Amino acid sequence: MDPRDAPERPLSPPDRPGAFWLVDGMNVIGSRPNRWWNDPDGAVRRLIGELDRYASATGENVTVVFDRQPPDVPAGVHGAALVAFASRQGRDAADHEIVRMVAEERAPGSIRVVTSDRRLVERVRELGAQVTSSTSFRRRMDEVLVSPPPEAP
Repeated sequence: MDPRDAPERPLSPPDRPGAFWLVDGMNVIGSRPNRWWNDPDGAVRRLIGELDRYASATGENVTVVFDRQPPDVPAGVHGAALVAFASRQGRDAADHEIVRMVAEERAPGSIRVVTSDRRLVERVRELGAQVTSSTSFRRRMDEVLVSPPPEAP
């Protein structure tokens, strides 16, 4: 398998029964104007780390798709998050990968696509997926990541 291809693992693995998020990675990165464009590979690495911590804390399924692949970041499982890179290059490459993944899912209504890209929103809704804006998801993720861990019973 080409290392840029999406992992072969199913989108909604049975071992994690919570919500399933399919994240447009560069869209979420771009939702926060923190000068990420000065180090886009670093921004990709940081988001992967945040998504891993978010998925670990919530028990939710998280798959993120990026247009660009830093040379030192392989596709596949990164902690509790699944990372994929668009199999082709160019404009909207990750969008096409996300649409393909939703179209191949046997229960597309269980997927929550995270994006603020209007055309991608239209395409995945036509396939039956739900959509959450990048800013809403970023806010949700930030709230989880700053809250203290629950106390043990």
